[in-house]
Amino acid sequence: QLQLVESGGGLVQAGGSLRLSCAASGRTFSTSSMGWFRQAPGKEREFVVTISWSGGSTYYADSVKGRFTISRDNRKSTVYLQMNSLKPEDTAVYYCAARRPLSVPSTGAAEYDYWGQGTQVTVSS
Repeated sequence: QLQLVESGGGLVQAGGSLRLSCAASGRTFSTSSMGWFRQAPGKEREFVVTISWSGGSTYYADSVKGRFTISRDNRKSTVYLQMNSLKPEDTAVYYCAARRPLSVPSTGAAEYDYWGQGTQVTVSS
């Protein structure tokens, strides 16, 4: 079982950058595909990006492609989301999620078994 804790959210002006971190506790992190999702007020939770357990495979939502970068450090049991060129429409609560061990990356929230509590990202115009 994994416990996930996100950090790094905050308030930033449009065009700025933030780096989110998701620290995992549990022995299966290094073999778990990870994902970032976000949920804006009044909207459904949406997929942002996913990364394979090895870090060798990533997949981004079109809305963040070229601006966001996911990475992971299995020695530190942490996954990161570098967000550049932020836009007001990126404002949301960002959630880190993990699939069960040895599962492939997925864009579907229902495919993830473990979730963090979320961190707020607010981008002002």
